[in-house]
Amino acid sequence: MQDLKMASSCACGPDKDQQDKEAKLKNKLGRIKNKIVVMSGKGGVGKSTVAANLAAALSMQGLKVGLLDVDVHGPSIPRLLSLSTERPHIEKDYIEPVPWGRNLWVMSLGFMLPDNREAVIWRGPVKMGLIRQFLQDVAWGDLDYLIVDCPPGTGDEPMSALQLMGNDAEAIIVTTPQAVAIDDVRRSVTFCRELDAPILGILENMGGYTCPKCNEILNIFNSGGGEGLSSEMDVPFLGRIPLDPEVVRSGDEGYIYVKTHPESPAAQALLKLAEQISASHKG
Repeated sequence: MQDLKMASSCACGPDKDQQDKEAKLKNKLGRIKNKIVVMSGKGGVGKSTVAANLAAALSMQGLKVGLLDVDVHGPSIPRLLSLSTERPHIEKDYIEPVPWGRNLWVMSLGFMLPDNREAVIWRGPVKMGLIRQFLQDVAWGDLDYLIVDCPPGTGDEPMSALQLMGNDAEAIIVTTPQAVAIDDVRRSVTFCRELDAPILGILENMGGYTCPKCNEILNIFNSGGGEGLSSEMDVPFLGRIPLDPEVVRSGDEGYIYVKTHPESPAAQALLKLAEQISASHKG
């Protein structure tokens, strides 16, 4: 009889630990009003730039925002926000996110790598464990928005983020106008539907070139690809962000484009996106 009691106690141990973790995760997510995953089936579409500027634009409205970078193999959010040298404060039971401005807090694996040349060679379960830790152990507090920047594709990171955050996590899918990008982004729409993840809409980045002399927008790529895909897949179209060399420079130098160039057409498109999103969640 004693042996049976011991066996039963041992069997319950891991279950109790898992229940505690689930309760902690649920409690943390319950303090976040809106969760948005920024993703794309194609690399090089400016997804991280959109995520960083969207998070900053929402915080500039006075909203409390978290920005979580789950790109394990190529975390770029620290550079985009000029936070590459920052390190989060870590205690036994929690991790403090790195602040940017008054209303924006950031977390990325990039903060924890001792050398930016170091390759991260992890399989799927380890990635999911990291994303879970970032969601349940980071002291996000009460947030109006948590913006999650995912790596390109429909692999472990976006799947883990959406599954862990639940069915109220919404996706913004970023594309460029070219057909080669549209083909991959179409798969992102299907991916979200298979996971029952609601789609806020498709955003077309680099949709035209902003002339630095006259601010006229010139279509140097095919135009309308994102809007056409939105119509084809029956999802909302969130707008078009024109290509501006200053966006690239801002990312390299670590300053936020919507803050330093608020009157430019690209910044106006990003600020409008933030206003559109916050207005859709009011009430």
